[in-house]
Amino acid sequence: MADPGLRVVFLAHAFPRHERDLAGGFLLRLAVALRDEGVEVTAVAPAAPGLAASEWLAGIAVRRYRYAPRRAERLAYAGEMHRRAASPGGAPALLGLLGAGALAARSAGRGADLLHAHWWFPGGVQALAARTGLPLVTTLHGTDVRLARSRPAARAACALVLRRSAAVTTVSGWLASQAAAIAPGPAGPPRVAPMPVDDHAFHPGSGQRPRDELLFVGRLDAQKGADVALRALAELRGPAAALPLRVVGAGPLLPGLRRLADELGIAGRLRWEGQLPQAELADRYRRAVALLVPGQHEGLGLAAVEAQLSATPVVAAASGGLLDVVADGRTGRTFPPGQPAALARAVEAVVADPATAARLAEAARRSAAARFTPQAAARTYAEIYAAALQARRPRRQQTTPSRPRPSTATPRHPGDPRHEQGRPGPPTARL
Repeated sequence: MADPGLRVVFLAHAFPRHERDLAGGFLLRLAVALRDEGVEVTAVAPAAPGLAASEWLAGIAVRRYRYAPRRAERLAYAGEMHRRAASPGGAPALLGLLGAGALAARSAGRGADLLHAHWWFPGGVQALAARTGLPLVTTLHGTDVRLARSRPAARAACALVLRRSAAVTTVSGWLASQAAAIAPGPAGPPRVAPMPVDDHAFHPGSGQRPRDELLFVGRLDAQKGADVALRALAELRGPAAALPLRVVGAGPLLPGLRRLADELGIAGRLRWEGQLPQAELADRYRRAVALLVPGQHEGLGLAAVEAQLSATPVVAAASGGLLDVVADGRTGRTFPPGQPAALARAVEAVVADPATAARLAEAARRSAAARFTPQAAARTYAEIYAAALQARRPRRQQTTPSRPRPSTATPRHPGDPRHEQGRPGPPTARL
């Protein structure tokens, strides 16, 4: 367990805007679970229309900083910061976000023990610019690694952040190897420490429900590979060919995917849905014969983990962080990435042998429950924080018996349920 009263500042460009928000929801889950490990989290994130400058979400203090005129504050929360930053007017907004975020990090860091940047950009860059003198833990989630690999300047900036971090974590082994290649050093590869999934929302449910459709969940962009799922649907033969495919997600490729469905002659077998609340998404997992995860170079693949917790069979591309989640023949099925015919054959095998598919799904559920719960993630990060702080203490201080220190806990908001209880309490809601 971390030191009692440890205070950590989360820096993120996508911290949830409300308790049911999917954008960065895993960060709120981690922050809430860290309370049981003696860690108080304050989150620092960009402003957006309709959001308060400071508020409490599930008992977590959140500070949001202004970085541009209201009409230009469009970089965060949409899942496309890098594209919007390249648009007309995007560069000044990005510079404002970096500068304002650094000032906000410096302010929140007063009295804190450690900064935790989620994504090296912009959070890690903001942490270095803040010059707080606090140890920095940097977590890589996937999109930021792809950014670092996209151009030399980004790679150099990422390497600087990683080398100046007291600890670097990634959400998968594949990302750890990528990060080690970007910033090789004597410390070895980063530590693999996945983000938590909401195990209260995602579960098999009670009673038996008919599973009568295939499922795709994810942003509709090139990286997630929804087009591969559509092409595989057109390739299905036998009983699997009677199954519709439900597509849950939104993104810039939606019009093109609809055109592709018409060209393939499968438009009538598709069920299009946008982003869904957690409860509705959990219901979609529980009615799916299989979740199709065709994306390449996934940082981890949280949709695959959610499906596993729901005891839904997963058929995933053998690529990136998905290999940390889906072991072919043990916790699901994999196929060579980018090959719709191979995906179709794997789906046909799942449909043809439901007993084996159920056995693999149950093994996957047990594995996911042991690795991806909020409690497991919080224990891991509390250990990482403690080690980072220990490494920064002078040698004489490390050998001196510790003495109780005065409390530096965040003042309680009158509406915070912990105010009357006098100790961290349960979250008011889970994502």
